[in-house]
Amino acid sequence: MSIRFTTKAHRGMVALTVAAGLALGVAACGGGGDDDKKPQASASAPTNGGSDLSAQEGQADEPLAELKGSDGLLLQITSAQRDSGGFITVNGNLKNDGAKSISVPSALSGNETEIIRNGRSLGGATLVDSKSKKRYYVLRDTDGRPLTTTGFSSLKAGESLAVFMQFPSPPTDTAEVTFQLPTFAAAAIQISG
Repeated sequence: MSIRFTTKAHRGMVALTVAAGLALGVAACGGGGDDDKKPQASASAPTNGGSDLSAQEGQADEPLAELKGSDGLLLQITSAQRDSGGFITVNGNLKNDGAKSISVPSALSGNETEIIRNGRSLGGATLVDSKSKKRYYVLRDTDGRPLTTTGFSSLKAGESLAVFMQFPSPPTDTAEVTFQLPTFAAAAIQISG
């Protein structure tokens, strides 16, 4: 056999192996046919830069907590839902309770370089589990973007913005955590789910 024939055969085997691997990958990602199952919650950040969560699931009529911030900002936490994926989603409304338009403080993004690089967000939020003596920070996607509402800079007087933040889940026996956000008062919230 010539070297030329061996090289062509080797290329053919590599191409066949790659094609078989791709076929298996597509089959594995095909999803099957279990339409009866509930859809899994997604941990990806919104691609449009903001939050489109107008009808947030699991929200209570009465907020879990109201936190007052600087310049008339008010954060109402409406739910803290434990998801099966190993994280907690905190939903709420950020409202300008003041009489004039304000610029949302950049301190809400926190002070981590990776989060600040991705623009304004609620990336500075944390959950504190005093029972386990642990602090949980906002999750990030593979590009370092915080899994929270992003892309806002100002709020007009009386304007409200639906917000969310995702955190790693504390142990299942932890039912209460303290929510903290820079420039806001801290508050204890109950975890559901």
